[in-house]
Amino acid sequence: MKKLVFASVLALGSLTTITATTPVLHDGIMDVVLQEEYTEVSADDVPQAVKDALAADFPNATLDKAAVNENKEYKLDITVDGTAAVLYASEDGEWIQK
Repeated sequence: MKKLVFASVLALGSLTTITATTPVLHDGIMDVVLQEEYTEVSADDVPQAVKDALAADFPNATLDKAAVNENKEYKLDITVDGTAAVLYASEDGEWIQK
């Protein structure tokens, strides 16, 4: 009887398939780097709403460079107390996290 139970368990065990996940090898060939294209603009071309937000939130900041992309998002290179930083803002003067 033991042999019959053992044989049936062995038979059922051999019929089940073990699913293993295939390891994904990443070789970097298919990497797509999405870079947003910003066009440099002068400080005079930055909307007043962005300038006001910068003055309100960073009163000691100096605007070094400004750039805009096709979505009217502004990239601002600023200096605050000798420390360089990059800020992103919409044309309405709202800060964007990137």
